[in-house]
Amino acid sequence: MGLPAAPAYAAAPAPRVDLKVLVVSDGGPATGAITAELDGEGTPYTLVDLQKAGRPVIDAAFLADTVSGGPRAKYQAVVLPNDNPFPAGSAEMAALVAYEKTYAIPQVDAYTYARPQVGLQTPVTGGYSGSADGFKAQVTAVGRTTGPFGYLNGQVPFEDNSPSVSESYAFLAQPAPGADFTSYVEAPIPGRTTSGSLVGEYRHDGRRELVVTFAYNQYQEQFKLLARGIVDWMTQNVRLGASRNYFAVHVDDVFAGDDRWDPALNCTPGDVDCPPGQGVEDSIRMSPADVRNAVAWEKSRGFTLDLAYNGGGSVEYRENHNGADELADQFAADKGDFRWINHTYDHAFLGCEQNVSAVPWKCATNPDGSTKYVSQSEISKEISDNQQWAQGVGLPTEPDELITGEHSGMRLLPQQPQDNPYLAPALSTNHISWLGADMSRDPEQRQVGPAQTVARYPINIFYNAGHVSEQVDEYNWIYTSRAQGGSGLCDDLPNTTCLPAALDAATGYTGYIVPQETRTALGHVLGNDPRPHFIHQSNLAEDRIGYPVLDGVLDQYKALYAASAPLVNLRMKDIGAELRDRGAWNTAVKAGQVTAYRIGDSVTVQAPAGVAVTATMPGGTTQVLGSATTAFGQAYAGSVSGWATAQPGQSSVALALPTTAAAALAPRAHDASPAGRAPTSSAPRTPVPAGVAKPVPYGVEPR
Repeated sequence: MGLPAAPAYAAAPAPRVDLKVLVVSDGGPATGAITAELDGEGTPYTLVDLQKAGRPVIDAAFLADTVSGGPRAKYQAVVLPNDNPFPAGSAEMAALVAYEKTYAIPQVDAYTYARPQVGLQTPVTGGYSGSADGFKAQVTAVGRTTGPFGYLNGQVPFEDNSPSVSESYAFLAQPAPGADFTSYVEAPIPGRTTSGSLVGEYRHDGRRELVVTFAYNQYQEQFKLLARGIVDWMTQNVRLGASRNYFAVHVDDVFAGDDRWDPALNCTPGDVDCPPGQGVEDSIRMSPADVRNAVAWEKSRGFTLDLAYNGGGSVEYRENHNGADELADQFAADKGDFRWINHTYDHAFLGCEQNVSAVPWKCATNPDGSTKYVSQSEISKEISDNQQWAQGVGLPTEPDELITGEHSGMRLLPQQPQDNPYLAPALSTNHISWLGADMSRDPEQRQVGPAQTVARYPINIFYNAGHVSEQVDEYNWIYTSRAQGGSGLCDDLPNTTCLPAALDAATGYTGYIVPQETRTALGHVLGNDPRPHFIHQSNLAEDRIGYPVLDGVLDQYKALYAASAPLVNLRMKDIGAELRDRGAWNTAVKAGQVTAYRIGDSVTVQAPAGVAVTATMPGGTTQVLGSATTAFGQAYAGSVSGWATAQPGQSSVALALPTTAAAALAPRAHDASPAGRAPTSSAPRTPVPAGVAKPVPYGVEPR
């Protein structure tokens, strides 16, 4: 007798998981910090503000539906302000729990109380609750290996910028008995020999939660260090958007001389801040020994400087020194050790014609009262003469890059509220594509004729200081109040804090200015911000006061980050292209013009024509090009990331995940807990210290 054939069962279709994050916010700084990180990376998210009337209700239909007959999870991760921000018995929390269980969706508790509901003991059980200012937290061994923070060396220092303001708050606790809890970041419990968790993973009820038990905002270093790992964990390294740490340093006025600060006059003779005829001009100019030192420094640090050059400075020097310029000769010998940027021939001011008969200067006017501008021919000559000079001495330049002297030609408040109308046509004549701008007054990338701007951060080491004593004296003049005998500028400028007392001439530079400027620059570096910083050639001459800040940034970065996350040191045009592509991508994301999803090991991304796609994926991911494939992205911080475009004949970017990554993303069998069980109680209210609600600055705000 034959057995009846077994019935055929179709395998359940793999769910489609949209590459978008759901952020549920209570308006606090923790969820604000995470959304800021998502914005910075270019990762799409939907924000539900619990404080707003008329917000959408989070239910099964809000979270999932079907597409083309198959199930769709609308969000790849959920961020909550704490482990349960809803009232007890909430149907919304029950819907989230069921959704997370069904589709293996991770949940981040942005800042929550340590309690058994998140796998931790309460702080009163041998733990701690209180200020976290100055904590020396550490990534645990598992946090650096199988956890999400392998890009860090281990240190996670907490800021402590003010002795009078509480800047953070934390609950430190150990795992609750029997809880499946893995701590990723810990700090010593005050008064005990044990440590408590600050960030850890709690697995329970068929769900995974990243439990964060300290308060923070988007500007604090401790969050910036951990932000990437938080996003890596919630997206399991499969997401739109990318994050890297960038550092580039431009050195302006190379071959020219910079006027020196006069501590008696409290101005700079030869520049517009000194009344005409006052003081004696004195120039600071690098020497051949300074060039050799710069080359040796670059090689020791594995870092390349970008030199913004003024060829007219060398021509003038030769005219006054019997045709000799040993500085230019040394730079020519070492030209391949640097990147070079056109900074105009004579460093001329290319905006309005300046009337310097009084301080502050103002724009000269025509007889009809209109602003008198530097002509197009003069601007063009400054650009072309400098490029021709560089070609004559063999400098390896990129002719489409330009930084005008003092960023002149572009709008400058209060004197010149608009660009010189002759600037754009001069840029066009000289085929300029990338134009340096000042971050403090022109931060957003914009079009100027054929060129797009690249904003640069000023490091607050003054162009007119070659000696430490000059830097400290001018710093004291600017940042002490009139009552203390200073200029009083800090009394008048918004968002600028006066020094409590003048800095000591002997210790003020290394003890105050260097640490502050290092922290400020490092903050930009840790913020996924590619924009360059700039100093001046005078800062590499005489006392070489620029190096301590640059060394501070590089040393601190090396101490904090593993070799898998190196600093990215780009030249100006590559920075400009990154900013351009980010701008187009972010515009498309915010307009809802990007659709992306994962089904099994396949990722599909649709974006508007001409918009490059940015993504972060597991190592081994490939881009599918019809019947062929190519490796996607570049390795960084334990994953691969980069830009991709749809190929001819394709309507979307198609990526294929490695088998191991796809398996890790698949839903797993649930435990025996009741399906869809919601937490029984909402999380207790957690304190938000003043320094988190309103960030405490590092010191004076000299921007």
